[in-house]
Amino acid sequence: MPPARHDRHSVIACALRLLDEVGLPDLSMRRLSTELDVQPSALYWHFPNKQALLAGVADRILEAVPEPDSSAAPADVAHAIRDALLTYRDGAEVVMSSYALRLGAARAQRALAASLAPVSPVQEDAARTPLADAVFEFILGHATLLQQRMHAQSIGAVEADAEDPAALATEVFESGIRAMTGLRAVRPPA
Repeated sequence: MPPARHDRHSVIACALRLLDEVGLPDLSMRRLSTELDVQPSALYWHFPNKQALLAGVADRILEAVPEPDSSAAPADVAHAIRDALLTYRDGAEVVMSSYALRLGAARAQRALAASLAPVSPVQEDAARTPLADAVFEFILGHATLLQQRMHAQSIGAVEADAEDPAALATEVFESGIRAMTGLRAVRPPA
């Protein structure tokens, strides 16, 4: 029986499933090709390299974030982004690595920028503003820390906190979002 043909969508879906099963460190192009029953070189038909694949995975992780809407509450968009990042094992790390290289997360970034437009001190670019970048990076860092803590506890690398780490993290997250979206720039950028 000839191997099944795959498109970008099915490759990303398989990569997401593997991400949940084995985590980012063990998500390799070789493992993915084995899972799809294709030669590793077949994946490069759809993605020129692993980072491009991860950018596609990052965009899929963030699909649940609403479309850009200036009437959306910034806190609601921030929570939607955080929830999407926490849906998949190592989801925040995948999105962070793609975002760092400006390869993924553009739609979520636009949604956040649109929601922040009424409070953003700089409005020359509707897709990216310093405030939207700062809030997005806070969300990424927060979700990454939370996922790392939860993973470390799940494998016994650290003792479990008496308090629910997710509940405590939510309180910290909400405080950070309120502080960032409620403040205005006190001086213009240099």
